[in-house]
Amino acid sequence: MSSGVPASGRSEGAEEIRRRDFLTRLCLGLSLFAGLIVAVPFVGFLIAPLLERVVQVWRPVGSVDQFAVGTTSKVSFVDSSPLPWAGVVARTAAWLRRDGPAQFVAFSVNCTHLGCPVRWLQDAELFLCPCHGGVYYKDGTVAAGPPPKPLPRYPVRVRNGQVEILTSPLPVTTVR
Repeated sequence: MSSGVPASGRSEGAEEIRRRDFLTRLCLGLSLFAGLIVAVPFVGFLIAPLLERVVQVWRPVGSVDQFAVGTTSKVSFVDSSPLPWAGVVARTAAWLRRDGPAQFVAFSVNCTHLGCPVRWLQDAELFLCPCHGGVYYKDGTVAAGPPPKPLPRYPVRVRNGQVEILTSPLPVTTVR
């Protein structure tokens, strides 16, 4: 006669339940671990702006004599808050327009629609965004297309014969 209990003394159902419990706990633990891996960068992304300090630095972009009155030139400089490992990507640019002997205006190179780099068309005196057809007048105001606001401006000064731009972490949001 067989009692239905295996020779080991345990019923088959008890061993199967333990294995199922183990796998359930393992799956829950791995899911929790995966959730934490995803949550940590997300939470960091949310609180990082609260911990950052705004770094603004005057960057020289060239001598006054380099820029003719009435022209717009692309100038490059190091971003004000580059990471130590940024390398070449720490460099950014602006469009610098000379309106008079000591009057300069600097515009961000990024379109206000989706951030694509705008180009300057000298003959038409327009900034053109190649991504979605945004067009800006030479003063940075929107002429046509999807951009919601004018090109952001950088503060500019002339000091000791050098043109300097007050850089700030991108995106530049002040419009003057």
